[in-house]
Amino acid sequence: MTDPASIDQPRATAPPTADWHAPPARAVRLHAGFLAAIFALCAIGAVAGPLAAADGLGGGLRIGLGGLALVLGGGFGAWLGRRLRHQRWKLDAEGLWLRQGRLWWRETRVPASRVQHVDLKHGPLERRFRLATLVVHTAAVHLSGITVRGLDEADAEALRDALARQLDDAGDAL
Repeated sequence: MTDPASIDQPRATAPPTADWHAPPARAVRLHAGFLAAIFALCAIGAVAGPLAAADGLGGGLRIGLGGLALVLGGGFGAWLGRRLRHQRWKLDAEGLWLRQGRLWWRETRVPASRVQHVDLKHGPLERRFRLATLVVHTAAVHLSGITVRGLDEADAEALRDALARQLDDAGDAL
């Protein structure tokens, strides 16, 4: 088994630039694997009762249909999870930008003046793979905040610190 510490060595901890940044490959793999497992379990749970109640099916056919549900559910979950690879973020003087999607883009801009506070979340799997989720809380009514998943831990800390600096600078200007 590959040690998670050796997967995709983190980039330098320099503050984020004006370029768009993608999540590391290990974040995409983790997200896809997690959703694949969840969807596979849901698919097995959905067909287990009907397969057990079906009187006319042999044991081999039941196992085959259960396996098919497992593969289809897991495949669909992995496909959904791999959508994280189409997420991009950047931080510039205007604030934080988040772009999601491949065919239909959804682009969100959070002006630095609207940022209330910034949180970093590290689940157990994220800690194991040195990843983090950044949650930016805003003052907007329509948009209470944005969540940037699958960030490299060093990038997330640098991004949080840069947003906090922008927030402090904006507070001093008022």
